Amino acid sequence: MNGFFACLRCLGNLSWIFYCVFGTYLRITYEIFFQFFVQKLNIVESFFTIESRPERQLKYFSESEVMYFQKCTMVMAVAVSVFSGNVNASQGNEQQEFDKSVVLIRSVHQDFDYVTPWKQKAMNQSIGSGFIIAGNRILTNAHNVSNFKYIELKKQNVAKRYPAKVAFVGHDCDLATLTPDDKSFFDDTVALELAGIPKVNSTVSTYGFPMGGSRISVTEGVVSRIETDTYVHSGADGHLVIQTDASINPGNSGGPVIQNGKVVGVAFQGLQMADNIGYMIPTTVIRHFLVDIEDGKYDAFGSLGVMMYPGLHSASYKDYLQVPSHEDGIIVVDTMMHSSVESLLQADDVITRIDDYNIDNDGLVQIYGLRLHMSEVIETKHIGQTAELTFYRDGKLMKKTATVALNRPILEQARQYDRSPRYVCFAGLTFIPLSRNYLESWGRDWRANIPHYLRYLFRNSMQLNTDRQRKEYIVLAEIMPDEVNSYAAGFRSQPVESINGISIWSLDDVYKAFGQNVDDFYSIKFLGDNRTLPIDAKKARLRHQLILNKYQVPAETRLEEKL
Repeated sequence: MNGFFACLRCLGNLSWIFYCVFGTYLRITYEIFFQFFVQKLNIVESFFTIESRPERQLKYFSESEVMYFQKCTMVMAVAVSVFSGNVNASQGNEQQEFDKSVVLIRSVHQDFDYVTPWKQKAMNQSIGSGFIIAGNRILTNAHNVSNFKYIELKKQNVAKRYPAKVAFVGHDCDLATLTPDDKSFFDDTVALELAGIPKVNSTVSTYGFPMGGSRISVTEGVVSRIETDTYVHSGADGHLVIQTDASINPGNSGGPVIQNGKVVGVAFQGLQMADNIGYMIPTTVIRHFLVDIEDGKYDAFGSLGVMMYPGLHSASYKDYLQVPSHEDGIIVVDTMMHSSVESLLQADDVITRIDDYNIDNDGLVQIYGLRLHMSEVIETKHIGQTAELTFYRDGKLMKKTATVALNRPILEQARQYDRSPRYVCFAGLTFIPLSRNYLESWGRDWRANIPHYLRYLFRNSMQLNTDRQRKEYIVLAEIMPDEVNSYAAGFRSQPVESINGISIWSLDDVYKAFGQNVDDFYSIKFLGDNRTLPIDAKKARLRHQLILNKYQVPAETRLEEKL
């Protein structure tokens, strides 16, 4: 206790000395300034209206006063220097602490070929960032380690490189945790703590290893926007993002975004065709991911599996749907097939409330002190948990309990990683499940380049609820030319409807259909096409293995995804 009061007295004395010195310094400086401009340049009238202030007596300073002024100047210079040194030292110490937390990640990737699915593309290398969190784990972006073959970690100021493995990965939220093979990696390291959501217009610092150097880089920026947006890595999943004007360059991905010494986000993507716009994954998403993996597996973010439309801005629409004029909400368009709310909600229901959150006519709720999409309420929950929905149907107020579930569409909208694609080859024909990965084989502008019937399926897959038996769409992805299939080129990329009258609801159905003992022809029908592709059954069986050997296909099928 005595030490505490001694510290207070010391601080008081220092404050008094600073006040006296600084006050005298300002007084004498002002006198010199005023005398110089009045007596030497005679321009006082340009600054002051003489009639509005009393006459000021000017004087020259004595030699002793000038010497005192010089001493005060020296004291102030030292004080400023010490203060500046303390600030720089503090920043330096903080930088040194982050040097013990932020790591460089080198990865070797090898992506899959979805046109010839038994092959893999050429290997490529990437550099990313990560940082140490509690539990001797390294948090980074999933895209830093997707389809990886080898991962290596490096600490600042340490030459040694440490091989590592992916412990858990969430491609839907672009997060992953890594563990080094050598646990001594964590010697002399500091785990970073997570904070909350930073305020708009507050300053944050992004740490990482961007391309162009081998040391940690720090860039400062201001939080400019917080909203729900699409995560580029999956291309389909939307979560909360924080936008800053801190530049996030290749190599920065996975690095921590810091405010007041704690993590407020993970740098993960930038905006093309725009400078100094970067995005980070907020700690709400990070915490959801970390809680999810506590049971030893990652389940992913869930949803309600419902499509909605913000149309209640129109008073006429409210009257049509029999919603009271004082109520706001969002209109149900449809539910996904096999959705967890398929039996609870129907088209033209108007959801006005989710749990304790009122929904406005834009589909937004007040959460985290912000107006965000109502899906943010679901983002706080894990698969299997429930949400209370309040909605109007035909003028009646109703309440139902909905379960949060995976609720993925039959035609997966998100990119797939880390698993080799499934396929069936027969008589030189290659069949695969239709997916975004396959559609992206049409190139950078794939949305415009893909055939119109595939574009229709992709755009509307969440609303195509007619075939309840369907597990996936199957397409004829590739044709290995041979005499048995030389006339089949015009059917490439077509979705399959049936083979010999057997409806094709999944890839397993293709395998079973070609496994039938057929004497004449295999008759293949395609969705939306009246043409039939006939394959001579006897010739196909004779040529099948020869075709596999000629095109170096190691196995005729892969019905299960392999890691």
